[in-house]
Order: sequence, then structure tokens, then C-alpha cells
Amino acid sequence: MTKGPTRLDVAIGYAMPRKGLPSAASFRKWAAAALEGRIREADLAIRIVDADEGRALNRHYRDKDYATNVLSFPAELPEGLPEGVHLPLLGDLVICAPVVAREAAEQGKALNAHYAHLTVHGVLHLLGWDHEDDTEAEAMEQLEREILAALGIGDPYAGEAR
Repeated sequence: MTKGPTRLDVAIGYAMPRKGLPSAASFRKWAAAALEGRIREADLAIRIVDADEGRALNRHYRDKDYATNVLSFPAELPEGLPEGVHLPLLGDLVICAPVVAREAAEQGKALNAHYAHLTVHGVLHLLGWDHEDDTEAEAMEQLEREILAALGIGDPYAGEAR
């Protein structure tokens, strides 16, 4: 049995050299795991960027002048679609490779495990999950733990104090 939605289209773009970065197949597997049982069809894009592009996007869209690990941009469906027309657009994720690598090293995490966590985290944001308050954060973190455990990846929050 295939995991994930019945139809999943994930476009992966590498805006930097791919050496040392996870494969497109890995990103697709992690996105599918996050969507499992939550959505039937999905189209999304994941772009892996350097620190300059990550910083520019974070500054432009969030008014924060630094590169962050993952940015989520939920799709906005065009107005005026005929009734019954369904577009499975989920949105875009931007993952900043240098930030992910630095965080994984600082936190003593395997690099691929950290990429998996941030992919799952970003996809959940595209689905509407958030962590604006403690209750939302705890619920989202628990869901992330469950999804990652199903992938054989340990608790990404182990050892963190809230």
C-alpha cells in the first residue's frame, strides 16, 4: 500500500548545489507522510535555497531580516472558479539549507532527520496547523512526533525546554 495522498505532485527545486542535500525522493516521502490521512490530493512545491535567498524571502514576506529554516506559503485559489472545480494546490515551502545544516549541527541531530522534521513541519503549516500559542504548539508538535516516528525518526523536540 502506498503512503500519502491518492495523488501527490511535489515539485522540488534546488537553487543551490545539490551535494549533501536530501534527494527529491526523500522530500516527496516526507511530504506524503505529513499528508497521510489528511488530504486526498495535493500539489506543492519545495525549493531549497541558500542563506541570501532565504533572508530576502523572510525579509520580504515576514519583515524579518534573517534566513530562517523553513517558510510556508499556503496557496490562494483564484476567485471565480466554477462550482465543483477543485484545484488541489497546497502551496510552497522554502527550506534554507545553510540554516538547516547549522541547526542540525548545533542540536546534535542527523541532517536528514532535521530536513524530514522541517518538511513535515512546513507541510502541516500549509494544512493550517500553527504554533501561535502553547496549546496549538503542543498539538502540532505531537502530530510531528507521530508522523516522524512512522518514518523511523526520533522525537525532534527531545531535550528542548518549553
